[in-house]
Amino acid sequence: MTGALVELPAAEELAGELLDLAVPHEDINELLALRGRMTTDPGLWRMLEAGVRDMVDGMGRFDGGGELPRPEDSGPLGRCFPVYVFVATLPYIRAYHRKRSVPDAVSRHTLADLGRQMAIHRRRHGIGGLPIPGWLGLHFRGELYQLGRLQFERSRLGRRTGEAVRAAGLPIGPGDPVLGLHIPDFLGPLTPAACDRSLALARDFFPRHFPEETYRVADCHSWLLDPQLAGCLPQDSHIRRFQDRFRTAYEEKEADDSGPVGFVFGDPDMAAADLPRRTTLERAIGDHLRAGRHWYGGHGWFEL
Repeated sequence: MTGALVELPAAEELAGELLDLAVPHEDINELLALRGRMTTDPGLWRMLEAGVRDMVDGMGRFDGGGELPRPEDSGPLGRCFPVYVFVATLPYIRAYHRKRSVPDAVSRHTLADLGRQMAIHRRRHGIGGLPIPGWLGLHFRGELYQLGRLQFERSRLGRRTGEAVRAAGLPIGPGDPVLGLHIPDFLGPLTPAACDRSLALARDFFPRHFPEETYRVADCHSWLLDPQLAGCLPQDSHIRRFQDRFRTAYEEKEADDSGPVGFVFGDPDMAAADLPRRTTLERAIGDHLRAGRHWYGGHGWFEL
């Protein structure tokens, strides 16, 4: 597919595509204004073509690609360039979804994570852009799907998690297929009922649309699985009940305070002394840090 035709929608059509991708309204004018440079600068266009063709070549595969090419420009163009790569990839990922009979609603909700990520960038920095452009490559290559409250990534078991699964008696291990769970922001509370519904959708979705792949387990790598949270939150908290679904794969040794601080407070660089105490979770995260302790990522799995 390296000969994939690369096009950008005309300006009047681009606005509609951005709206369909849930791009925040305050970012749309800037993206429309920059479109002219994308189409008239030969260097930028070659970079755009390279990014789109890399996405198309990796479409449908596990681990289909890495970071996107982007100009060194530290201004709006550098921040927004990956958005144009994803927009130009839309015809190909939509065709892939149709080929797999992915419902339109699932396709739409999955790709709308582009807008969510731009909202996160604006919340943290006050300007348009994407915090981790490579993350959205999973969506636009067909590796990740939003099913209700959770996102599910077609992936493979890593060494440590795979060894833990095998040690538990399952006939799979490192390198075998796994559904990676992700918990998107701006989508309401992580209730047990919402998680149950998402898991039910996933158990139907993947055998139906990827019948050649077999998923025995799901895994998750997140600050939400740090076992210290269980001692800081009420017994019936949504996070504790989410943790109860998992078996520990391995313990993380390297501290990562920026994970919970970034997701809970919107800015991973906020000082512990400045963290608000408005909710139970905010108090738990901030008080733990102010006491001189640290947070760690958690790694868990469960059988589907």
